Amino acid sequence: MARIIVERTHRLGRDAAREKAEQLAAKLANDYGVRCEWHGDVLKVRRSGADGHIEVGQDRVRVLLNLGLLLSAMGSSIQGQIERALDTALQA
Repeated sequence: MARIIVERTHRLGRDAAREKAEQLAAKLANDYGVRCEWHGDVLKVRRSGADGHIEVGQDRVRVLLNLGLLLSAMGSSIQGQIERALDTALQA
């Protein structure tokens, strides 16, 4: 099993960053069948072969994703996509 951890700082504030995470969750659900559920400021994400969460803070966002065996082979590609998506979403 592979683990991806991506952390980014931002200047959006917690509420705006949470809204960006919600938009990203909607896209993930639509494009990849990811199920998402908020628990406080943590967005739990799950689909077949992957699970993890997005932690939204006042000045940072942290993504942790555990990949199953089949998705592990694409780990670096998936990490790159997460990094680009976060960088784009968190631009102030």
